[in-house]
Amino acid sequence: MNTLIKLEIARTLRNKKFMFFSVLYPAALYLVFSSSAKGNDKIGDTGLTFPVLYMVSMASFGALTSVLIGNAERIAKEREKGWVRQLRLTSLPGHGYVMSKMTSASVVSLPAIVAVFLVAAVAKDVRLDAWQWASLLGVIWAGSLVFAALGVAIGYTATGDAVRPLSMAIYFLLAALGGLWFPASQFPKWLQNIAEYVPTHAYAALGQSIEVGNAPHMKDVAILAVYLVIFAGGAAWLYRKDTHKA
Repeated sequence: MNTLIKLEIARTLRNKKFMFFSVLYPAALYLVFSSSAKGNDKIGDTGLTFPVLYMVSMASFGALTSVLIGNAERIAKEREKGWVRQLRLTSLPGHGYVMSKMTSASVVSLPAIVAVFLVAAVAKDVRLDAWQWASLLGVIWAGSLVFAALGVAIGYTATGDAVRPLSMAIYFLLAALGGLWFPASQFPKWLQNIAEYVPTHAYAALGQSIEVGNAPHMKDVAILAVYLVIFAGGAAWLYRKDTHKA
């Protein structure tokens, strides 16, 4: 499994177009949207200004972009080309395959998060304590594993032709309902109640809690933990099912 993880990381980093899109796209979006808002306006009952609140949203969005889109498409193509069939000839278990894909995807999400933080600090003068910066980086990076597991599951659910529209639909739905583009506090009440249980909403809420100086809420941690078990377990099950089918 360690060998496969190293190989996956090397392959991911060699894809310069994907790296460029994953790293710079969220940072550019942050700069555009934060520049159109008044920097001193507080959002909802968070007590945070838009540039500060939106920084976590776009860092989370950047991590989501990195681990979900590329992961799903790459796996679907590997299945069609026979690479996964070759892996089945080894002693690699289903959970080992899922872990290697999740780990390699998380490597890409790290520079995407850092890029948003740098733009926020330099261009929008966002200032936080050192422990907040470190905690935000760790929490958002670790939380991206949830969506990396989802990417693996999607890659085994769809064919090479169908994986892009399916992953994009899930990607935009998670981003919108999770409040990554616009604060969930601006949603109608009924939609806010739904958004509370969307994984991207809990994901962004972890960082927002740190921004106001609090520890992440256990409810958000629990929601992400449940989704991680479901996505990773589903991905491993689909891998084994695909093996039996072959």
